[in-house]
Amino acid sequence: MLVSQNSPNERFPVNSLLQKNPTWILVVAAAIAGEGVGKDGCVLMHKRPEGKHHGGLWEFPGGKVEAGETPALALIREIEEELGLILDPAGMAPAGFAESIPEGANPAIVILLYTASRWTGEPHAYEGGGWGWFTLDEAKALNKPPLDVVLLDGLIELKKGVG
Repeated sequence: MLVSQNSPNERFPVNSLLQKNPTWILVVAAAIAGEGVGKDGCVLMHKRPEGKHHGGLWEFPGGKVEAGETPALALIREIEEELGLILDPAGMAPAGFAESIPEGANPAIVILLYTASRWTGEPHAYEGGGWGWFTLDEAKALNKPPLDVVLLDGLIELKKGVG
């Protein structure tokens, strides 16, 4: 058996991008399934408030995972804060992820997308911006941040495999 005598860094050189910015931010998002008249087969999309990063663009609602939170609990908290909906953890399932490359002083972002099929309440745009129910095709036509484009494409592929 041949064993390498090289150190791990010699065998696996560190990418210069990672050396510049080794930190990352974990974010969670929900593809909330519509239910009821006119909403079946739709997902809820949230419009980012003007003045914020990606202001005016449509996204899957969610937000940052805080210290001490699991991703699922962070998502439940974020959706309640942003939209006033209470997600049922039993109706949540991982659906994909997207990640950015760190740019300068901006850390990489990793977004975990969950589907949410069970929830209570009526949506409200508590942080401004707005919200709406969209079919996956309609959501594809919306102006979205780059990572939400990746998440939606993955969700569409997931739905094709299930349906």
